[in-house]
Amino acid sequence: MSERNVVDTGSNPVLSTVQMYGLFLLRLAVGWHFLYEGVVKLLDPGWSSAGYLAGSKWILGGLFNWILLHPAALVVVDFLNVWGLILIGLGLLFGCLTRVAGISGIALLLLYYVANPPLVELNYGMYAEGNYLIVDKNLVELFALFVLVFFHTDRVWGIDRLMRVWQTKPGRQAQETAGRDPAGEAEPGLLLKRREILKNLVGLPLFGGFVWAVLRKRGWESYEERHLLAAAGEKTDAVTSATIKTFQFASLKDLKGRIPYGYIGDLKLSRMILGGNLIGGWAHARDLIYVSKLVKAYHHDQKVFQTFRLAEACGVNTILTNPALCRVINEYWRKEQGKIQFISDCAFENDVIKGIKVSIDGGAHACYIQGGISDRLVPEGKLDVIGEGLELIRRNGLPAGIGAHALSTVKECVAYGLKPDYWVKTLHHVDYWSATPTDEHDNVWCTEPAETIAFMNALAEPWIAFKVLAAGAIHPGVGFPYAFKNGADFICVGMYDFQIVEDVNLASEVLAGDLERERPWRA
Repeated sequence: MSERNVVDTGSNPVLSTVQMYGLFLLRLAVGWHFLYEGVVKLLDPGWSSAGYLAGSKWILGGLFNWILLHPAALVVVDFLNVWGLILIGLGLLFGCLTRVAGISGIALLLLYYVANPPLVELNYGMYAEGNYLIVDKNLVELFALFVLVFFHTDRVWGIDRLMRVWQTKPGRQAQETAGRDPAGEAEPGLLLKRREILKNLVGLPLFGGFVWAVLRKRGWESYEERHLLAAAGEKTDAVTSATIKTFQFASLKDLKGRIPYGYIGDLKLSRMILGGNLIGGWAHARDLIYVSKLVKAYHHDQKVFQTFRLAEACGVNTILTNPALCRVINEYWRKEQGKIQFISDCAFENDVIKGIKVSIDGGAHACYIQGGISDRLVPEGKLDVIGEGLELIRRNGLPAGIGAHALSTVKECVAYGLKPDYWVKTLHHVDYWSATPTDEHDNVWCTEPAETIAFMNALAEPWIAFKVLAAGAIHPGVGFPYAFKNGADFICVGMYDFQIVEDVNLASEVLAGDLERERPWRA
């Protein structure tokens, strides 16, 4: 091999020019990727590492969960994440403090891998553009950085090399350069020629190309559009949405507190329970007949897993839903090692006993006779069927409840002598524009709120209030305090993933204040 085609990288074996070109291009590619990952996160106001940390179940899962519980720590982690990616990317791209950037990148990628490794029997439910088993893109890029660090790519074209040449003593200049330029242009004499400087500043035009590409991908700002929107009193969110109107969604970094807990028997429940209607596709969207299909399509398994993880991170430890969701709940427990509890309404094939058995087999932590079923059985005089259901649930060691939409259902059950461990009863005011109390419209679920409040106040059992927002007709800032102030011990609320943090903040604030409840807490 001739001297013109080799380069000595110090203590490492002599490499050919082609090999050094390859390592140089690898450094640029990894630097570009790090830089763009950081810039995207910096420009996204809703980005947070919380979702990634919430999915961690491996060796540092305890530390990552601790970070989630401390918003100040999460802010620091997000800041270090974003600027770590940016600075590492710039260092590799410009060849500045290359070894420091490489070692820092290795440490960061190692944390990414440890947080969510694609190990056997672990499925984190996160979107990935490929399929991984033990080895994923984080591990591959980590090994690439090992190569870059230990083959001294800081000595090939970059600011580090330029500074090294600058500091070389004049008497050693010829020795340092003769036959050792990877481009084959070795020549005794002064090192700081114009060509030498330009080669080592190759990162500048590449960075210019990076900026141009980012602007092309994320959209150039239109002065005309900005002017027109400002005149209309609107602003656009070109970064995160295709719509004109801007929506800001709260993330875990905005969490202000966690939901407090209460008990039904020995079962510890968050005061706000996740409702399953949206996940199951029972949207109660009044005359918008397409909405149930829309929300069911939205809630594919991975989205359900994300929703459950986020709820748990906010302290919501229970979902109340139909046994039709047993499969996805069990998948979450098995694949995600999730801990969310499951209260079943036991509505299955119009058969109370069969619904209870399916729910218990599906891992329910508590069961109750669903409100629609109770509302049908009571007028038919079949209260003994409800009583039989309660006994079956209790024989299996679970808390047993009765649900109802109609207040008359609760009254008849009490008069019959049925004593559930808890009640599941609708509660909301009727001061909203679409409230027309009839049996033919899907728009009111508590037709007698004042009478419901008065009657439930006299009962000794815990009460889970549901439909507290009248299926989206009432704002949580109104519906939550109304329910808790008027006697509910727990509220069941259907929530999309992007609503959970905001709803938890509202409920926590309500529960921390002076509610002036007449009914004592029964849980």
